This record gives sequence, C-alpha cells and structure tokens, in this order.
Amino acid sequence: MQKSIFSKYFTVCAALIIVSITILGAVFLVFASQYFKTDKLELMRRNAEHTAELAKEQWDEAGAMDTRILQLYLDTMADAIEADFFLTDENGATIYCTELSPCAHTDQNVPQSVMDMLAENGTYAEMGKLGGLYAERYYTVAVPIDAQSGTAYVFVSAHTASQQQSFLNEMVKMFLISAAAVLILTSIVVYFVTIQLVKPLRQMADAAKRFGRGEFDTRLEVTSYDEMGQLAMALNNMAQSLSTTESARRSFTANISHELKTPMTTISGFVDGILDGTIPPEQERHYLQIVSGETKRLSRLVRTMLNLSRIEAGEMEINRSKFNIVETVCQAVFLFETQIEEKHLDVRGLDHDKMMVEADPDLIHQVVYNLIENAVKFVNEGGYLEFGFSSDAKNSYISVKNSGEGLSKEEIPKIFDRFYKTDRSRGLDKNGVGLGLYIVRSIVSLHGGEIIVRSNEGEFVEFVFSLPHGRATAKFRKNS
Repeated sequence: MQKSIFSKYFTVCAALIIVSITILGAVFLVFASQYFKTDKLELMRRNAEHTAELAKEQWDEAGAMDTRILQLYLDTMADAIEADFFLTDENGATIYCTELSPCAHTDQNVPQSVMDMLAENGTYAEMGKLGGLYAERYYTVAVPIDAQSGTAYVFVSAHTASQQQSFLNEMVKMFLISAAAVLILTSIVVYFVTIQLVKPLRQMADAAKRFGRGEFDTRLEVTSYDEMGQLAMALNNMAQSLSTTESARRSFTANISHELKTPMTTISGFVDGILDGTIPPEQERHYLQIVSGETKRLSRLVRTMLNLSRIEAGEMEINRSKFNIVETVCQAVFLFETQIEEKHLDVRGLDHDKMMVEADPDLIHQVVYNLIENAVKFVNEGGYLEFGFSSDAKNSYISVKNSGEGLSKEEIPKIFDRFYKTDRSRGLDKNGVGLGLYIVRSIVSLHGGEIIVRSNEGEFVEFVFSLPHGRATAKFRKNS
C-alpha cells in the first residue's frame, strides 16, 4: 500500500521525536549519575572534615581519645548520610568504626598503598574496594587528623550502588512521565501541523488534475509567501498561461479553418458552376481568374504557416552577413512604387547614410517588406511614409512610419497576434490573412531583437524594430 505524504511526514517526525527523547534520556541519566557521584563524594568529604575537627578536640594530652561524644556524633552522621565512619592511626589500624560489632576493620589495617597516597596528597577519594578491604565497590573519602601524639585519619565509606540505583530509578520515572507528556503533546501538534502542510498539496494535486482535464479556470488561494505560496502562485501562473495558450489554439484553429474554408468554397463553387454549365462560357475566363487568385491565396497561406512552424520549432536557420539596411529598405520601397504614386505619398528618410547590420538579409527583407506593405495599405491619400535609422552601443534601430488613422489603445496590444485584423483592415485587405505582423515579430525575435508600435489615433502609426550588434541568436519567444 502506497503511503501518503501525511503518513510519511508524521512517521518521520514521530520517529525523530522518539529518537531525540531517547538520546536526551541517555544523556540525562549519564549526567544524573555523575551528579550523584560528585554530590555524594562532596557530602562525604565535608562530613569527614567535620569529624576530623571533632576528633581533634576529643584528643587529650596523653594521646588518648575520648570516644563517647565522638561515637554518638559518628553514629548519628552514619545513619544520616548512609555511610560508614572509621578512624585509623597513621599505620592504618582501626581505632573506631561505626559498623556493626564486631568492627570489620579492627583486625585489619588499611593497605599501606592507600595510607602512602593519603600521606602524600593530604586527602583521599576513590570509588573502589579500598585496597581489597571491601568485596564490592565503595565510595571512600579520607582526611587526616592532626593530633598531639601523632597523625590519625578519618575514613568515610558508602556502598552507593543501591543508593545510586534508587536515585536513577526515580530520575527515570520522572523522565519517562515528562517524556510521555511531551511525546503526546508534540504528536498532537505535529498531527495538526502536518494536516496544514499537506492540505495545500492536496489542493494543488486536485488543481493539477483539473488542469489535465482542461479546466484552466481553477485557481489556488495564496495565503503565504513561503515555498508553498510560491508553488501555488506558479501553478496559478501556469493555469493562466495554459488558458491563454488554449484560447490561442482554439482561435488559431477557428481562424485557419475560416481562412481555408473561404477560398476553398469560392474555388469549389466557381468550378462546379463551370462544369455544370451554370456559368456561361463567355464568363468562364473571368471566374477562372478568381479561382486562380484564391488558389494563390491558399498557397501563400500554406507557405506562411510552414514558415511559422519552422520558426516556432526552432528549425529556421539564420544566415548572417553584413549588409546595408538602408539599401534593403530602398529596394523594398521600389516594389511599392505603383501604389505610392497612386496615393500621391511623400516618402521621407531614405537619404540616410548607409548603416551596416549583421543579420539574415532575406529574413530582414521580409520584415521590411511586410512593414512597408502594411504602411502603404493604411496610409491616407496624399500622406507620407517616413523611415528612420539610428543605433546605440548595443542595437541598430529601424522605423517605418505612416500617416493615417492610426491605432486605438485597444488595438495596439493585439496587433502582433496571429490572424488579428482591425476592423478597418478587414475592409481594406481582402486577401491578407492577418499573419504579416506576427511573422515580423517572430523574425525579429529570432534575431534577438525587439519590435514596438507607437500610434496617435488619427495621426500616425510607427513600427520600430531593433537588431543587436552581436551575433548571438535568441530563442524564439512565442507570445500568444
């Protein structure tokens, strides 16, 4: 069974918490054990020093010790701190001990190695068997008594294994209760936090499924600006882009279907009319000329679509070379000499000095041709065509401007879209398919340049495109 993100995340968090608590518990027990040892040895050392002071006071001038008061004190302290007190002379022989009678050390001496270490260091502390006197490990502390007749020593020993175990058991109980409370609390918190983390992911997964079904109107709510919020915004942007692309695809399909259907219907109708005799023989030539024009229109449309497909697929090769862009513009203008004379147009800006650019001459000629064709088509009678050439450190700029009605603010953002025609264009251009400016932008973009349009409604329209000085070729940027 495949685990969900929720179960994986919750399991990982729970495991990390348990491991952390286990490690913390182990460290806690080590420090608690060390604290018990240090505290116990310090307690025994202080009591040994007090006992040494009291024993010194009980030592008489003859070197004898009055053990009655000392015995009462030692018995009381032995019960209080759960330890054994015993006094030895400088040779390690037991003088008095608080152990049950008979005293285990009255017939034994403390090993000489221990006494030598005590004499050398002035104090003694260990956790061991005191040189073999004990069968088990004891905490032992010893301090000297500076007596008149010689030096004696106070030993304090405690069998702390059971005490330490009792102490650690209590610590473990306290820790387990605390750990259980923390584990329950953190598990509840992690559970709800995990739900909150997984909830937007589930929403995104559901939105992605809807996108897959073509429901691009779905939008995710962005409630934060962290990684989740950025992912939600990215999905919303993707949905918007897909929606735009889908709309463009449908529009493209509808437009291309319309552009193909109209001439094909015309061709079919006239050919059928000639074949079935509906069209008189004396008019056949006229209608065959119309059929020929529609056939050429279809050919241009197919050729244009093939070029666009090559550009958008990145298969269009750019054959760069240096050439005079002013001369290219002049050659393109001469192709429209008849239309220019018919409209009595004033042509400006062609007397500019040569300006060399590095680009594909054929493709740039197509750009210039399309822009001039568009300008001549919409320039007003007796108006003007104006060309501009300039450059800066990075780009060369070529502009084509014509007087006339211009474009409205609503039309400018759409002017480079595929198959887009203004209302005026539909009346003036019967043979166009609305791809000229789209091809212009595609070719300029392929060269790494930009194209913009400026217009004052009722005055002029100006197209300005740039060509970078460098040889770098940009990837085709498709803006639908």
